[in-house]
Amino acid sequence: MDTLTSELIDELATTHTLPIEGYEHLVAHQDEEAAALLAQHADAVRRSIYGTDVFVRGLIEFSSICRNDCLYCGLRASNASCERYRLSEEQILFCVDMGYELGFRTFVLQSGEDGWYTDERLCPIVSAIRASHPDCAITLSVGERSRESYARLREAGADRYLLRHETADPDHYALLHPKEMSFDHRMRCVCDLRELGYLVGVGMMVGSPYQTTAHLARDLAFIDRFKPEMCGIGPFIPHHATPFADRAAGTLEQTCYLLSIIRLIHPTVLLPATTALGTIHPNGRERGILAGANVVMPNLSPSDVRTKYLLYDGKICMGDEAAECRRCLDLRMERIGYHVVVDRGDPRPNPADTTRRPA
Repeated sequence: MDTLTSELIDELATTHTLPIEGYEHLVAHQDEEAAALLAQHADAVRRSIYGTDVFVRGLIEFSSICRNDCLYCGLRASNASCERYRLSEEQILFCVDMGYELGFRTFVLQSGEDGWYTDERLCPIVSAIRASHPDCAITLSVGERSRESYARLREAGADRYLLRHETADPDHYALLHPKEMSFDHRMRCVCDLRELGYLVGVGMMVGSPYQTTAHLARDLAFIDRFKPEMCGIGPFIPHHATPFADRAAGTLEQTCYLLSIIRLIHPTVLLPATTALGTIHPNGRERGILAGANVVMPNLSPSDVRTKYLLYDGKICMGDEAAECRRCLDLRMERIGYHVVVDRGDPRPNPADTTRRPA
């Protein structure tokens, strides 16, 4: 680790911000020593706010149908080999009820951009979950919709919304998406969600095709500026039925390195150790937690549809029952000194932030 890298890490740990040139230097000068120092600082910051608590989100993948044709995604519209399905309202509510019994207090409803789920169909589902489990957080991850749609879903009871920006560079965005999709529109959606009062999650793929250190620096600068309540990053993993089938996957090491940086940029952020991390390494989720993450998202979807929701190849936990997944994660977290808690997992204030206004 060179002197400048060490100085930048110390500055980031103290001030929680760097100029974009500083982020680019950190990305370009990743090595084991720098990663260890970042993880040490990230762990200390995370423990000062969240202790050793790890929050679980019950993920319900309710539709594999998508109108988009993103070049990296196994659910892309032109993938004729993808098995498509939709869960009924009754199936979704059953998954929520089952998850509640297992101790989940946040549910993430995720799908492709399936136009069948109009506001008239989706809002009643959100309202039913809110009515039956008023102590729970409801998170949606259903892609780009109109501001009016986001407002209606918020009124129906949704608390949070995950919409990965994928990359903060417009030219890079164009290389990953069909021409019908717009970087400006994606960012407009992210801003609409914030203005409507959602807790907002963004995020990017690590090691995606054509990605450079400058692209990742822009991602980090965007996270620094936007301060999302949640940030989901994971390694790019190719899917065999996409144009990027032969591309190299992102790495565990770079993903964990960036998790540590993001924790230091935004100490209170809710930061998942993703399933993709567990896919590329047997202990990937544990490594993510040790690098600064504090969220895991086991799958509550019916086991007979999980193999049909494949964004990338090799996805883990395809056949496990929900209770089995929960027990497994509990044990995995305990082994590294953390524990899964029954909690909505809302962002907590940073006790070291003296600039916060009184409640």
